[in-house]
Amino acid sequence: MSPNLQAELGAALRAVLDEMGATTSQLIAVLDEEREALNVADAKALNRAGEAKQMLMRRLEQLDVERLHLCSTSAEAAQQVEARWQELLKSLAVCRDQNQHNGALVGQRLTQVRRALAVLTGNATQERTYGQNGSLREAHRSVQLAQA
Repeated sequence: MSPNLQAELGAALRAVLDEMGATTSQLIAVLDEEREALNVADAKALNRAGEAKQMLMRRLEQLDVERLHLCSTSAEAAQQVEARWQELLKSLAVCRDQNQHNGALVGQRLTQVRRALAVLTGNATQERTYGQNGSLREAHRSVQLAQA
């Protein structure tokens, strides 16, 4: 491969990683906004954050396809940006951790809503059981065990 082509591939790969870094920083900010929306139960802000998060994730996926293509085209260029890639992986791990934390908050809110609904509907004292197919049932009901 010619030195000029090698230099162009390296520059393209650095540009992709720079854009991935900027997109990851935006994603971290959106995940912070999502967490705040969850904390204050702001449905509109939560929807905006969710839409932004999806858009940024799609962009990261597109950029990663480009990165993989460039790395497979030039192992030398890939080796030159390895340190930058490792930094980016750390930022992506922060995103993963924040997203998991936000998911746990969603789970807590869902449990609270279900408990409140159970109190309102009068099902709060009934135990939860598993049905024949393994699904969780909220109330005891007659179930056909066999047929003659």
